[in-house]
Parts: sequence; C-alpha cells; structure tokens
Amino acid sequence: MRAALYLRVSTVRQAEKDLSIPDQRSQVAGHCQARGWEVVGEYVEAGASGTDENRPQLQQLIADAQGGGEPFDVVVVHSFSRFFRDAYQFEFHRRKLAKHGIQLVSITQETGDDPMGNMVRQILNLFDEYQSKENAKHVLRAMKENARQGFWNGGPTPYGYRSVAVETRGDSVKKRLEVEPSEAELVRLIYGMFRTGQSGTPMGIRAIAGSLNSKGYTYRRGRAWTSGLVHAILRNGAYRARHYFNTRCVKTRTRKDSSEWIEVATPRIVEDEAFEAVQALLEQRRPAVTPPRIVNGPTLLTGIARCASCGAGMTIRTGKGGRYRYYACNRRMTEGACRCKGRSIRMETLDEAVLSKLEDRIFQPERVQALLGALSERLVRSADDHKTQARKLRSQLRDVDDKLARLYDAVAEGTVERTDAFKNSVSRHERHREELMRLIAAADRRRALPVSEITVKDCQRFADAVRSKLREPDGALRKAYVRQFVERVELDDEEIRISGPKAALAGALLHSGAPDRQVPSSVREWWAHKDSNLGPAD
Repeated sequence: MRAALYLRVSTVRQAEKDLSIPDQRSQVAGHCQARGWEVVGEYVEAGASGTDENRPQLQQLIADAQGGGEPFDVVVVHSFSRFFRDAYQFEFHRRKLAKHGIQLVSITQETGDDPMGNMVRQILNLFDEYQSKENAKHVLRAMKENARQGFWNGGPTPYGYRSVAVETRGDSVKKRLEVEPSEAELVRLIYGMFRTGQSGTPMGIRAIAGSLNSKGYTYRRGRAWTSGLVHAILRNGAYRARHYFNTRCVKTRTRKDSSEWIEVATPRIVEDEAFEAVQALLEQRRPAVTPPRIVNGPTLLTGIARCASCGAGMTIRTGKGGRYRYYACNRRMTEGACRCKGRSIRMETLDEAVLSKLEDRIFQPERVQALLGALSERLVRSADDHKTQARKLRSQLRDVDDKLARLYDAVAEGTVERTDAFKNSVSRHERHREELMRLIAAADRRRALPVSEITVKDCQRFADAVRSKLREPDGALRKAYVRQFVERVELDDEEIRISGPKAALAGALLHSGAPDRQVPSSVREWWAHKDSNLGPAD
C-alpha cells in the first residue's frame, strides 16, 4: 500500500523547537515500514490549529486525493487529533478521502471499520474536540489575567509601539508596550493632517495615504500606506492610553460584548481632545451620516441651502444647455407643484450673497466680539444647569458602580446560579455606565468656553483670516469654511436667512485652526436681522 504522512503541530513555537514533528515522522514512518507500506508523500503543517480546516497542507492533501490518478491508498497520522480537533470537520474530511478509496489511519488509536470501530472513533473525536475547547478556555483565562496586569499578549503591536521584555517568570517572558519614537511622530502627523491638513485644509483618509507615499514615508517593512492603514490608526484607542484585549472572537472575528473586554494601559501618543475630535469627524464623514457629495462636492451650499416653504433641500438644476446653474427646491422638482410652490435662484447669485453677508455682517471684529459676548453671558447663565446635570449623572454613575460591585461580590461568594442572566445583567449595567460617562464628559465640556480670554486684537486677526479664506480659489477650502460657520441658508420669496452656531465662532477663534468640515449642530443663534439678510432679486 502507498501511504501519505500527515504531520501537524498547533503553534509556531512548537514547530521552532523542532521536536514534535520529527517525533511524529519517526513513529509514523516506523509504523508504515513495519506493515510494508510505501511512503509516497508527506504533508507537514507547522503551526496550525486542529479546529481550522483552512490549512494549506491539509487542503493540498485533499486536493491530491481528489485529483485522480490514485496517488496514495492510506493517510497515516500519529493520532486522530493531528487530523482534526473538531468532530464534524473530522468526519466530513474523512468521508471525502473515503469516497476516493483512501483510508485514514491513526497509529496510536487503531479502530476497525465495523460499527463498533466507527463509534469508538467518533467518541475519540468528541473527546479531542472537548479537550481543545477546554485548553482554549484556560489559555484565554490566562491571557486575560496577563492583560489585566498590563502585559502584552503577543502578536503584531499597534503602529507607534514596540514590545519590550520587562520581567521573566519561569519560562515566560513578560512584555509591555513602549512608544516607538519614529512611528509615534508619524501617528501624530496623521492625526494633524486629518484635522487641519498641512495648508489649512483638512485632509481625507485617501489624501493622507497619498501624501505620505509621495513624501517617501512607508509603513512597516517598506509597505506603502493605504486608506485602510490610515483609517485603522485614526480609530485605534491605544494612542489615548486605552488598548483593549479580547474584543473579538478569534474564530468568527465577531465583536464581543464590552463586558468581556480587558483594558490594557498603553503609553499615550495622542491627547484625548485630539482623539475625540478625530472620532467625531470620522463619524460625521461616514456615508451613512453625511453623503460624500455634501462634504466633497464642488457646490458651495450643498446640504445647507433649504426651501423656506417646505424645508426641503435645494438641489442643482441647469438651464440653457448647462450654461446656467440654479439652486431649486428638490421637493418641487421631484414631487411636483402640488407639494411645494418652489423657488429657484442662480447659483452664483446665492453663493455671492452668502459670502458677502458673512464678510460684511459676521466676520467683522465688532460683530464677532458682540456675538461672543452674548455667548459668554449665556454660558455663564447655563453653567449652573450643566453643573447640576453633571452632579445628577455622577450620582447615577455611583449607583451603577454599586450594582456592578454587588454582582461581582455575588460571583466571589458563589451565589450566582444563572450565569446567562448574570452576564446579561453585567452587560446591561456596563452599557449604562459607558453612556453615563459619555454624558458626564459632554456636560463638563459644555459648562464653559473660555471666551473671556479673547481680545479685540484676536477678533481682528480672526476676522481678517476668515474673510480671506472665503475668497480662496480653492472651492473645497472655501466650502469647508462656510460649512464650519453656517448651518442653514433658507431661501424665501423676499429674503435669504443665514444662521449658524455662536459656539463655532468661539471654538475656531480659541483653537486658531482651520475648519474641520463638520456640520455644526448647536442651536442657531447668530441669526442676523432682516436688514442684513436681504437677498438680491432673482
């Protein structure tokens, strides 16, 4: 008989020690020699899980068996667990071989082909699967405890970090993450490019990747930057000193409940304020939240201009074979005159009206100072409300923490009987806790803006800079500034109403940065009077 040998170890570390594979080969080859079988092939799987069917050598073995020509008559393994540690997958692939007249033989677990032999083999397979799951459970438990103690569990480190050995416990070398200076600087550069760009214009993810590649920056091992790599860096919480272990199932890659996550302290690379600002921008730029045409399109007032009669957005229509472009009520165009009487205006006329009024009425030093003064008064009046709200939220947070503590005490005392109900309760309280923490942070941020620090000179410099940007030939930059300060442009029969949040003015002046292309979401409060908002005749 012609025999093919299948040899496997579970981990790369086992393969590197070079002990198990040679031992399996020696014993399996000796078994074949004793029976007079000719060894015609060998398939070695160095570092692959027995529960995974996507093993290169296993797939090659099956392909050779099904390829015709009868390459071998028997596949020999040291034990059935070397072939599979999953009872279903074992039987499925064994039957694939059997359909082509190929027998699977274990040299340490010999079974016959009769019903009794089949039953014994299935029992062995079930035990191997159970043992594999038990081992995985204990390994995960140990890794979670390792993570709780702040150690790195191995694998590729996040970009910007490297793992270093800090102590040895027996045969185990404990490692922690530390900052890799050259990579960390590039991480900060990417965050800065995404928020404010390099020339005053915020950059998109693909633009950042292209800029890095054009300047000769590479990812690890000389790999070119891609939008996926940039996006992963912008989303990675490790940079704000919050890395989490055990967030996904290893097999299915599905996300686990947050109650199972283990927080691992990491050195900080990005400040909380910068990280949160980037997350807000990423959320706003998601196509499900803000369509790309609104953020990236060439039209200045896309997503901002509204019909005053029905509230629908103004869309672009053309006339005279495309020579003229108009803002027109989208509802009138798509649903007919019965839904809205509709109105339209030349695109150049409305754009110029908005830009001119912003320059003449809003971005004048006196006007900016007056708006910020009113905002300061309102913030002072509302500070107590925000303080009271934060106090109530913190009281609720303490209650949730007490409930979680009681639940964990019940586990320690052994009084938990329904584990599913316990997990659900913990998960519910953890989600409530996270939401309360988010609300507390938001209330604290709203308590006050330091507008008292803004001087007349600051207002002058800020107003001059914004007015110059509103006339930039770069349409994307001009649109970014308009969207930073204007929330809504309502087109009525006799007037154009322009409104936006005062907080955007204060935020931009205080940070002295370029707009981040986000749509302001505060209450509209710098709404000017009718005499400053009269629109030109259509």
